[in-house]
Formats: sequence, structure tokens, C-alpha cells
Amino acid sequence: MRAARAISLLLLLQARRSLTGAELAAELEVSERTVQRDVLALAEAGVPVYADRGRAGGYRLLDGYRTRLTGLDRAEAEVLLLAGLPGPLGDMGLDGPALAARLKVLTEVGEAPSAGARRFHLDAPGWFRTAPVPPLLAEVSRAVWGERLLRIRYPRRDTEVERTLRPYGLVLKAGTWYLVAGPGRSGVPLVYRVDRLVTAEPLDQPFERDGQFDLAAFWEAKAEEFARSLLRESVLVRLSPLGAERLPLLLEPVAARQALATAGEPDGDGWVTVRLGVESADVAYDELLRLGPEAELLEPPALRQRLAEAAARTAALYGAADRNGGAPPNEKRPGEARNGGDPPSDDRPGADRNGGDVQR
Repeated sequence: MRAARAISLLLLLQARRSLTGAELAAELEVSERTVQRDVLALAEAGVPVYADRGRAGGYRLLDGYRTRLTGLDRAEAEVLLLAGLPGPLGDMGLDGPALAARLKVLTEVGEAPSAGARRFHLDAPGWFRTAPVPPLLAEVSRAVWGERLLRIRYPRRDTEVERTLRPYGLVLKAGTWYLVAGPGRSGVPLVYRVDRLVTAEPLDQPFERDGQFDLAAFWEAKAEEFARSLLRESVLVRLSPLGAERLPLLLEPVAARQALATAGEPDGDGWVTVRLGVESADVAYDELLRLGPEAELLEPPALRQRLAEAAARTAALYGAADRNGGAPPNEKRPGEARNGGDPPSDDRPGADRNGGDVQR
């Protein structure tokens, strides 16, 4: 451990020229006393490191001294620095190796490439949610990196199941960690949510990894298969040009792609009719409300009625506010018509007036 820390100290000094004892201690997460001992050990090993006294002092290497530990050119170093993903690496217990690799890159090309990390950042979780680190992630990660069998226990129905797996890889999807492991049915790996594991124990027994297994390709296919499996029902929808444009942004991408692929020819106003796969009527209700007036549900009739009622309630709220000069709906002014809050009738051509039948 001390040797690895001394190398990290050497790489820090080579990359940044001069650092105080306090700065080195903070970088290496040790005490300043430990830094002093490591500096002495480097000097005894023949590394020309010395200390400058005074306010601008600190530890530094003799000018011209350089140790080459990589063979990267500047472009390669830039890519590696951008691929650091410090948050996820720390969650997996790999922050130490990540720091060492980063220092080696900076050693080769100087501090300048770190500017790339100030321009690009990966924020894995989705909006409006936190992503707590699964308590067993570090144990699972050790088994994945060490290619060791992993014994897990996980809940299934009203009991817990124990399995010994070959951990092929970890996937971070929208802030959630998944373990891809075998054996599975017909030799196809299975997927486990790491935060749902009850126990995870890396074993001393290694396993032989399938050299043909492609984690990224497997996950892409599995994710699309899962998304398709959720689309158990379908609805018929008319979309305005803006609605068709927003569909992939507001709905499940797989469902949006399938729907737009089935779109018919646009009508005179540019609207298209699509068959949209949905998880359920309740989910479709929420999703179509997000599209507002840019989408018209044609069928099923029951869901169309729910959306019509929601639109009427919305229109009543805004209509009452406008009539009252922005006052709440229940604060009516003298002489104002009291019709129970029903919106005014709409006799314009094409309005829906026959219990949900579409007039076109």
C-alpha cells in the first residue's frame, strides 16, 4: 500500500511541479506526517525530490526529472480523462485505481488535458430523482473485476433465493446499477438489480469468461426487449406536426419509434394517425396528457372519454379564472352566469359534440 501511495505522490509532483504537504495529504487522503515519510522514502530510493521553504514553498522534483509510465499521446490522454466517470468508479470501490490512472495520464501530457474534464461531465441519474449507492455494489464490483464467482441472495415472491453466478459485467442505467451474470436459461445471461440483492459474496473460485460476450450489445438488446415487453396494449392517436416531433422526447423511445414507423400520410393540416403501444390505459392517460392539444386520442372510447373530461376540467379552470380577472373559480362576480362550472358549448366545425364521436 505504501509503495502504491509513493508512486501516486511521485506522479502528482511530476504533473503539478510543486505541492505543499497539506495539498499532498488532501490528494492522497493521509496525514502530512505520512507525506513526509513517503517523500523521505522516495529520496532514499534515488528520486530527486526536495522541499522548498517559505510561504511559496512545497515539495517538488528536480527540474528535468521525468519518469515515463505510459506511452500515450495527447489525444489518447484527452479521451481517457473524459472517460474517467469518477462518481461511478468511486461507487464501485475503484476510486484508488482511477486516481492512479488519471495521474499517469497527466504525467505524460501535463495538466492541460484536465481542462477537458471541466467541459464534459456525465450526470447518470434522471431528473428529479436521487441515486443512492447500493450497499453491495463494491462486493459485486470486486467479483466482476476479479472474474470470481459471486454468491448472491435475492428476494423472490415471499422467500429468498440463493444463486452462485458468473458476474459478466455491471451496467449503470439512469442512476440504477444492474448486474449481468450467468448462468441463465438456454445459456443467456440474466440481469439483477444490485440494490435488491440481500447478500453478495465474491468467492475465491475463478470462472472462465466467454471471450465472445459483448456487454454493451447484450444490454442494448435486453433493454429494447424489456421496453417492448411492457407495451401490452395499444391506442390510436392523431398527432400534430409538433406532437409527432415531441413524441420520442415525452414517451418511451421504443414505443415512439414503433408508432412513428406506422404513421400514415399526413392530412391537410399535417396531422398523422399512429398506433401507439402503451403499458396500460392508466399509463397512456398520463402520457397523452403530457402532449396536450398536440395529440387527439381516437380509441379506445373509454380512454377518450377520460381525456375529454380532463380537458373539460382544465378549460373550466382557465375559463373561470379569465372571467373573474384571475380570481379562483368559486369567487364569482355579481351577474355572472352560474351553470355549475360547465364550459360553454362549442359549436365550431369539427368540435366533439356527440358523446365522444369525432366529427371530421
